[in-house]
Amino acid sequence: MELRHLRYFRAVAQTLNFTRAAMQLHVAQPPLSRQIQQLEEELGVALLERSRPLRLTDAGRFFYEHSVQLLEQLERVCDDTRRIAQGQRRWLGIGFAPSTLYGALPEVIRRLRSDGGIELGLSEMVTLQQVEALKSGRIDIGFGRIHIDDAAVVQKVIHQDPLVVALPAGHHLLGAAVSMEQLALEPFVLYPGNIRPSYADHVLQLFARHDLKVRVAQMTNELQTAIGLVAAGIGITLVPASVQRLHRDDIGYSPLLDPLATSPIIVSYRAGDESALLQQCLTWIAELAASASASLAADVQAEASLRHRPVAHQTSEL
Repeated sequence: MELRHLRYFRAVAQTLNFTRAAMQLHVAQPPLSRQIQQLEEELGVALLERSRPLRLTDAGRFFYEHSVQLLEQLERVCDDTRRIAQGQRRWLGIGFAPSTLYGALPEVIRRLRSDGGIELGLSEMVTLQQVEALKSGRIDIGFGRIHIDDAAVVQKVIHQDPLVVALPAGHHLLGAAVSMEQLALEPFVLYPGNIRPSYADHVLQLFARHDLKVRVAQMTNELQTAIGLVAAGIGITLVPASVQRLHRDDIGYSPLLDPLATSPIIVSYRAGDESALLQQCLTWIAELAASASASLAADVQAEASLRHRPVAHQTSEL
């Protein structure tokens, strides 16, 4: 199947007349009819009822609706590609780890989208994948949480997100500051499980720093899945404090006693990339990260004040 088959079928479906469709396409009618027959043979279905008047079959209506969307999307891509090549539009590829969406990233995206001359490409990927995508040119900037040593990529920490404990509703550790020793006694949901190095290694190192081991009850690859498993009572987990903005009735959060238990938000970009669009984006990120940090602190303080619960006795840390 080739693009001309889709374009020819679109013209026939819109005019319901081979003669008018051929004139619209500037082709002779017999070749047009053969192209439609080839398309039907490849699909193994009849797209048209060749009666008078010409009509689309049910399969033809379905194929028309979806093929038109594909053609329109392709035409937009081609138009934007030409504009980018001519300097009329700029393209910026952004890779992001899911948990970074709770910080300044959404506002950065909103600002970029408000500029009609910028075309954004958004890709969900962990930091390791971002580094490879930066080196291959698939993205221009990444938002993640893991340090990756690579001379081809610059990484900057824009915010240190305190870690908090996500607990199921009614858990005995809710409402009190929690020590790492207490966490080590609880079943733990670790994420992401398959892609390493990752946030999971950061959590494991935090326990190791206290000479503790994690009682892994379940491993998963997604933050949202981990939160759901916590709500189901499978275990507890550690999440960046910004995730507390995701309000759920079946989940609660408690702070950690360890002030060094944080998760950085890291911006990555290609070394030597001095493009004006990237520099503008980095300026916005610095401004918004500071604002988001202040907003998060206020949100966390407000939520904590609503609980009105005493802080548990602090266990001495190793």
